[in-house]
Amino acid sequence: MPSLQNNSQADDPVQQNHSALIWPELTRFPSFNPPLRLGVMASGQGSNFEALVESTRTGPLDGTIELLVVNNPQCGARKRAERLGIPCIVHDHRLHSNREALDQQLVNSFRQADVEAIVMAGWMRIVTPVLINAFKNRLINIHPSLLPSFRGVNAVEQAFNAGVTLAGCSVHLVVPEVDAGRILAQAAVPVLSSDDPVSLRARIQVQEHRLLPLAVAVGARDWRRH
Repeated sequence: MPSLQNNSQADDPVQQNHSALIWPELTRFPSFNPPLRLGVMASGQGSNFEALVESTRTGPLDGTIELLVVNNPQCGARKRAERLGIPCIVHDHRLHSNREALDQQLVNSFRQADVEAIVMAGWMRIVTPVLINAFKNRLINIHPSLLPSFRGVNAVEQAFNAGVTLAGCSVHLVVPEVDAGRILAQAAVPVLSSDDPVSLRARIQVQEHRLLPLAVAVGARDWRRH
């Protein structure tokens, strides 16, 4: 059963006095031999990327982030990578003739970095079978809704406008159909009477930072068995 995780002791005011249901509950993260070698894709500010890096450096995720790839040269994620000492490559989607050409460049870069799995941490591009098949069952995406509800863009706004009382985030395996792959982990966040889409998104993002390392560990436990 999922556990009710209270954030009342958190320093960040968006976390205070609110709870989230996290599933699955891991009392102990698995260890991996050898440690996981992960790549990350990001388009925006990169807070999930940084949370993933910190989870590998201070625990509990047993692995390393070998490479960040961004498609926006000016994105915050690139600046975080520089500060954190993580290699970063820019593959600007505007310089490629189609999605498949971009994805082949991604495959080449991640293979050169010798990563075994890729985390899409705010990658704002639809990926193709070129990338999906190259890292089958090892390509992971985080999405700000309780899938299968509210797929696609503006998921938080979709949930808020629908009047749901629970929103949240999901981490899933990537398949050709958008946001339709097997769910690895979810966090449910209550929608408060005082919420608007901005405040709700901020509280969901807090849970994304907690959920993403857990989901990677769950996925890795599966693919390392095969």
